[in-house]
Amino acid sequence: MNQLIIKHITLLVRDYDEAIAFFCETLGFDLQEDTPQEEHKRRVVVAPRGSECSLILAKASTVEQQALIGKQCGGRVFLYLHTDDLDREALRLKEQGVRIVREPTTAAFGRALVFEDLYGNRWDLVEPASV
Repeated sequence: MNQLIIKHITLLVRDYDEAIAFFCETLGFDLQEDTPQEEHKRRVVVAPRGSECSLILAKASTVEQQALIGKQCGGRVFLYLHTDDLDREALRLKEQGVRIVREPTTAAFGRALVFEDLYGNRWDLVEPASV
C-alpha cells in the first residue's frame, strides 16, 4: 500500500539564527539539521521532539517572500501543536515571553490556546480531549 505523509513544511523566516533560537530555545524544538548551502543559504530543519513532521526554516530571499514573513496563512492559525498538558505549556510560553493571542478555551476536541511565533504566524496549542 502506498502511504503519503507530510514530512516537512516550509516556514519563511527573516534570519536563520533568530528563528533557530525561537523554535529551539523558546518552544523546545530539536534542531535536526543546519547545513550550509550555496549563495549564503542554509538548510535548517527543526521539529518538536518525537514529531514525524518538521519545519524547514527558509530565509526569505526576495521582496515578495519578505512581505509574507508572519503572514503565511493570512492571519489565521497556521500550524497546530499537541500537548498532554495545556496549562503547563501555557505557563512555559508566557514565561518565555511568547504572545498568547487567545487564552485557553474548551471545545469538543479538547482545550486550546492560540499563540504567535516571533514573526506573527498564529499557532494552536491543543490538549486533545482524549489525552
